[in-house]
Amino acid sequence: MRIETERLIITEFTKDMAQVVHENSLDEDNRRFVPDEVFETVDEAMETIEFLMSRYESEDGPFVYPVLTKTGDNIGYVQLAPIEEGWEIGYHIAKKYTGNGYATEAVRTFLHFIAGRKSLDSVYGICLKENVASVKVMEKCGFENLFVGVGDYQGESCEIVRNIWKNDGRE
Repeated sequence: MRIETERLIITEFTKDMAQVVHENSLDEDNRRFVPDEVFETVDEAMETIEFLMSRYESEDGPFVYPVLTKTGDNIGYVQLAPIEEGWEIGYHIAKKYTGNGYATEAVRTFLHFIAGRKSLDSVYGICLKENVASVKVMEKCGFENLFVGVGDYQGESCEIVRNIWKNDGRE
């Protein structure tokens, strides 16, 4: 798979990405908002990449794809993960690349692609309420708010924002 936008490439993982995946996972935002996606060693990152690569041909997911700049810098990922109600979007852009609109560009493009590929009518977006940047990305990408309040987030009771994106059929 390869999706190109004006500034980005969304593609499949390769094993040689383990070092940068490890490095990107260590920033404070990732530790704070998605601690289960922090890889303390390159070996941990490699093990996860190998698992994620094995999921590309499955129907079950998760479907996680690295986001690269057109110059080839690996700056984060976008993902579609199964949840009880259907599917949830996930994304992370490494701290040194934030504030440039990369997350919005990647999520917007990925949503339309993956919804078409998986025949999805909707995708959920769930994040901590304090993760203002992720809330803004979802707003810019057309998600509608369903709930703000205390809810389950990675097995803990937290203040969350729960949104839904509805597929309008665009590519």
